[in-house]
Amino acid sequence: MDKKRLDYYKKKLIARREDLLRTIARTEEEGRAADDDPTVDLADKAANSYTKEFLFGMTNSDRSMLAMIDEALKRIKTSEYGLCANCQEEMLPKRLEAVPWAKHCVTCQEKKEQGLL
Repeated sequence: MDKKRLDYYKKKLIARREDLLRTIARTEEEGRAADDDPTVDLADKAANSYTKEFLFGMTNSDRSMLAMIDEALKRIKTSEYGLCANCQEEMLPKRLEAVPWAKHCVTCQEKKEQGLL
């Protein structure tokens, strides 16, 4: 992959990473705020508890995506970015445009999802 294209994906990954970090911080703050609500009503406490669980579930999925982005940035540094981790073939630009943190080409990703990889 040429340097210009690699820089494009790196900028895209860094921007997504920064966005996720802001989202995680905001979600954690909202979760703490839901915990601070001094409601006495049992239904309100249940609603607050549900909201808190929902927010922290979102944070966990965001953290997983953040880890995948960090791995992709490491692959850029080691010149492995854009190559499928399984078959070592170069991934299609459309794949990287849609999912810049992708680790596998479409074919290998389908195999992985079917449990064949």
